[in-house]
Amino acid sequence: MTARTRLLDPEVARALSGLSATAKQGLGDPALAELVVIRASQLNHCAFCLDMHLAIARRHGVPERQLDLLAAWEEAGDVFDERERAALALTEAVTVLTEGFVPDEVYERAAQHFDDVRLAHLIGLVVAINNWNRVMVSRRIPPGGYTP
Repeated sequence: MTARTRLLDPEVARALSGLSATAKQGLGDPALAELVVIRASQLNHCAFCLDMHLAIARRHGVPERQLDLLAAWEEAGDVFDERERAALALTEAVTVLTEGFVPDEVYERAAQHFDDVRLAHLIGLVVAINNWNRVMVSRRIPPGGYTP
């Protein structure tokens, strides 16, 4: 299949970009933000977003070991701290709404590590990357087009 080149109307793209940027800034932790968007992109099989956000994560100093083990974060021992684990669990719950909602225990776990404002930004970030993943996957945009 070939890439479907027209992504979005520029106004929609600006709105999605704005949501992404605001959520990342409000979370206040660029490395964690990249772990979150990479994990969602893994779940959504978005090669373009994985390629882009892995590069950004490296620029933010995310350890290679975390990037290598992110797909198996639950089994990765102490590679991820409790705050990161809570964020990743929430990322998965919001991305894959298996039961149609985010389980209370997952939300409460995240709420123990993030105040209300940061938690709202974390959820906004997960929503934003899921939007971008769906755009890129539906358009079959291949990796390699991102330049910093």
